[in-house]
Amino acid sequence: MCSHYEPPTLQQLQDTFKLVPDEPYQQDLWPGRRGPFIRNTDTATWVDDAPEAEALVGVFGLLPIWAKDEKLARRTYNARTETVATLPSFRSAWGKARHCIIPAAAIYEPDWRSGKPKPARITRKDGQLLGIAGLWEAWKNPTGELVHSFTMLTLDATDHEVMRRYHKPGDEKRMTLILPAGAYRDWLSASPEESGDFIRQYPADRLVGVTEEKDPE
Repeated sequence: MCSHYEPPTLQQLQDTFKLVPDEPYQQDLWPGRRGPFIRNTDTATWVDDAPEAEALVGVFGLLPIWAKDEKLARRTYNARTETVATLPSFRSAWGKARHCIIPAAAIYEPDWRSGKPKPARITRKDGQLLGIAGLWEAWKNPTGELVHSFTMLTLDATDHEVMRRYHKPGDEKRMTLILPAGAYRDWLSASPEESGDFIRQYPADRLVGVTEEKDPE
């Protein structure tokens, strides 16, 4: 599972998606903090490989319509692809195909191979942004303010040459659903029936993980 990631800079967003959000976002992202995500507009079309899409800032952790407050985001930042269609927190967004892309410069996972957890920074080998498949929601808080939120989809990583290295020994091995760049527009416009077609591991030979040698403070 991924609970910590590094968002892109505004320049990286512009270079990759030709989009930037109209409000600031936090630079070190954990559940409950605010980061950027990409979604199609209501009248989305694609012209000359440029999406009719938008970059928004939302809470990292999905907030369904019934959420009482933003604290729920601490438990809904990842959605398992095996159960996303049935769990109350996610099934509405999945059923409505509220697809989004969560851009990340890097994700972090705990590396326990030394016997102690040390943060591993995982990136694409080519230096480009990770485009993580996610779901978004729009929720009104108790004061009536509209709050956007998002969750990262995850899948089994037991046999993934890179991602199986991480997490505590004995714990389940998971990874985020990273999209190849060529699938971005298809994911954003996919129907509910097509959503499952995107569930596949990102190739291990396109990822690199670097573990910090110093112990975390």
